[in-house]
Amino acid sequence: MSLHRRLLLGAGAALPFAGTARAQSDYPSRPITLVVPFPPGGQADLAARPTAAALERILRQPVVVQNRGGAAGAIGNGFVARAQPDGYTLLMALSSLAVIPEAERLFGRQPPYTVDQLAPIALVNADPTMLAVPAVTPWRTLEDFVSAARAAPGAIPYGSSGTYGTLHVAMEMLAASAGIRLLHVPFQGAGPAITALLGGQIQALASAPGTLTQHAREGRIRVLGCWGRERVPAFPEVPTFMERGFRDVEFYIWAGLFAPAATPAPVQQRLREAMRQAVADPDLVRAFTAAGAPVSYLDAPEFARFFAEDSARLVAAVQRIGRVD
Repeated sequence: MSLHRRLLLGAGAALPFAGTARAQSDYPSRPITLVVPFPPGGQADLAARPTAAALERILRQPVVVQNRGGAAGAIGNGFVARAQPDGYTLLMALSSLAVIPEAERLFGRQPPYTVDQLAPIALVNADPTMLAVPAVTPWRTLEDFVSAARAAPGAIPYGSSGTYGTLHVAMEMLAASAGIRLLHVPFQGAGPAITALLGGQIQALASAPGTLTQHAREGRIRVLGCWGRERVPAFPEVPTFMERGFRDVEFYIWAGLFAPAATPAPVQQRLREAMRQAVADPDLVRAFTAAGAPVSYLDAPEFARFFAEDSARLVAAVQRIGRVD
C-alpha cells in the first residue's frame, strides 16, 4: 500500500495497516503451496521439486508441490492467478502461460486468466525444445522424419501437453515450416505424453531436454532435432532446425516462478531473495544438471522482459496456427 493511499485513509486505518505490515515482515509464517499446472513427470514438475526443497531450507517453512494438471496448464495457472495474493500460493509455470489466453480468444471465449494477473519472480531454466521419436522407428535423422511425414500426410501421431500447450505449438511451428501434416494427440501433460511415446502410442514428441535425457541414455528414444538457435550441450550431435534450413522454428520450454500479481512488494522481494539463494543451492544445481536442464536464472526485472519477448513470439505463432477444433 502506498504512502499516499495510507494518508487518504487517515488515522483509522493505521492499526489494520500495521497488522498487514507485520504479517508481511513475518513472511513466511506457515507452509507455502507451489502449484505445478501439469501432472508429475514434465518440465514444470522437474523444475518445481528441487526448487521447493531449496526454498524450504532457505525460508524455513514447508513448500508443498501440488500438481493441478488439465487443459494444457490452464487449470493450475488460473488457480494461482485467482489465489489470495499473500505469497502462500505460487506457480511454477511454463512458456505456455501466455499461449492459453490467446488460444481462448481465437474461439471467442473468456480466458481463464490473463498474464497480468501473475507477477514474475524468477526464471529457473530455459531449454530449447527437442524432437524425440521411439528408438524402434526407422527414422535416424530429421530428414528421415520429415520425408516420412510428407509421404503420409496426417499419419504420424505426435503427443502434446494439451491443445495449444507448449508441446503442441512447437510441433505446429515445425509442421508449418516443413510443409508437413501430423496427427495431434493431446494429453493432460508432458509426463503422460512421454509415457505414451515410450509405449508406442505416439511416434513423436517435442519436449525439454531434461525430460528426455535419461530415456535417450537408455536407448529408448532417439532425438532428431532442436528448436533452439544453438545445439544443446547434453545433445551435441542433434542439429537445430535452423541448421537444416527450417525458418521460424524457434521454441523454448522455460520454467519460472510466479506469484499472484497483487502480492505485496515486500513478500515478492522476500521470494526474489530466496530464489537468488535457491538457484545456487548445491542440491538444486545437481538435480537440474542431472536432468539435463541446467539452471538459467533471471531475477524478476530481467525475467519480466524475457517473458514479454517470448510471449510475443508465441502469441504470433498461435495466431498463425489459428483455430484447432
